[in-house]
Amino acid sequence: MNVNRGAEPSKFFRESTLRSGNVIRMPDLRVKTPKRSFLPRSISSGLPFSTLKLAELKQIFHARDDSNIEKIMVRTLSWCERAPIQGETKRCVSSVEGMIDFATSILGHDIKLQSTESVGGSKREILIGQVKRIDGSKSSPPMACHETLFPYMIYYCHAFLTLRVYEVDILDLVSKAKINHGVALCHMDTSAWSPNYEAFLALGSGPSRIEAYHWVYGDYAVWTVAN
Repeated sequence: MNVNRGAEPSKFFRESTLRSGNVIRMPDLRVKTPKRSFLPRSISSGLPFSTLKLAELKQIFHARDDSNIEKIMVRTLSWCERAPIQGETKRCVSSVEGMIDFATSILGHDIKLQSTESVGGSKREILIGQVKRIDGSKSSPPMACHETLFPYMIYYCHAFLTLRVYEVDILDLVSKAKINHGVALCHMDTSAWSPNYEAFLALGSGPSRIEAYHWVYGDYAVWTVAN
């Protein structure tokens, strides 16, 4: 069985991989989603954002019946409206201010945005340098945010006590020079994930049986307490 079916090679990895001195292959760190921007909060807050208001949304964005844009809106609205899974605190945000408000409601006002510094090392083997855990205290779980497709920028943000965040020096395999500063996010509890989720397809396992690590890059960001 090809366990890599449906998942980008090297996108997900295990905890044992993230060790100083290990050689691993990096995924493509370049942004692949269409470029969009957050709307000003004064505008986004006045737009409907509900499956119950789909007809109004379709009219605003000139989306025809059964068009790709309608399907994208339905998928994102449904994802944002679903109930949180066990241990999850979630919110979809449509502005920078909304993201910061949600982050501070969970972490307090002394917070820091974490993400991988650049695309250095993309799609090639690299050497893991220093690794440092940075996710803060048990009472202040890190909050991960990732973009979801919509006519304008929407981020799905959620926090789990079982999330772990690491800073990682990414080194050139030959010269040992630092070529990037990465941030890695680990989901320690995968019990609520679908058995068909791409992490399991890539790693050859299933819910509750493994943890799943991935790099924070592109459309992904993580908020932690500043200290």
